[in-house]
This record gives sequence, C-alpha cells and structure tokens, in this order.
Amino acid sequence: MTLVNFNNRTRNTAPYFNNVFDSLFSDAITKNKSVDKSPNVNIHENETAYVIELAAPGLKKEDFQINLKKDTLSVWAEVKKDETQVAKDFTRKEFDYSSFARSFNLPDSADGDNITAEYKDGILSINIAKKDDAKLQHKEIVVS
Repeated sequence: MTLVNFNNRTRNTAPYFNNVFDSLFSDAITKNKSVDKSPNVNIHENETAYVIELAAPGLKKEDFQINLKKDTLSVWAEVKKDETQVAKDFTRKEFDYSSFARSFNLPDSADGDNITAEYKDGILSINIAKKDDAKLQHKEIVVS
C-alpha cells in the first residue's frame, strides 16, 4: 500500500476536496462573527443635504453617540447585556459586549451647525444640511 500526500496548498490550481474542508474548519474556528460588528453604511446626497444611513438593528437610540470635531463626524455605539438565569439546580450567567465606531470626513459644503439624527426600524439616519451657497440649484441652460 502506498500513501500519497494530497495537499495542493502550494499549487496555483483550483482547490481540491481537502482544501475545502481545511478552509471551512479553520474559518469556523478562527473567525469570530461577533467581532465584526461594524454596520453597513449608505451615503447619498440630495438637493439640500447629505444623508448617512447606518444599518444597526437591535439597538436603542440611547446607545448611539454622535460627535462632530472640525470636519469629522464620528458615530459610535456601545451595548452591554448581562443575563442571569437561576433554576433549582443550576445558575447560568451570560454577558455580551459589543461596540462599533465609524468616522466620516465632511465636505466643505456641509453645514456642521445643522445636523439631525433619527433612529427608526434599525436604521440610524444622519441628515447633514448643506450651506446655502452649496445647495444644488436647478438651472436650465439653453443651447444656442
């Protein structure tokens, strides 16, 4: 009987059966899903404002802190959960701690004195008004 080492990690070919299981188990062990809690963000602009939307379900509006320092808008949230369950023969205590922080550089046309935030249905919406001279003005140009 001959033993053959079936490991193609040094080859630049398509992955074989062993590598599929190697990556599956190593990812499951080393990758902690609760560490990556940075929310997804949508940023868009309309005629009068810039809007930042953060997907952060399961939080309360009291969990968020929003700060403007010079031209950098920082958003962070911190959640601490502590759960204790006591039954006749056992005690179980679980705790969870999660947080995230995101920062955004505002353009010169943003009005830092006129920023509002609303948390609804798991979405934190931050509305940053534009300065009057930077608002998009609709103007029709006639071709001659």
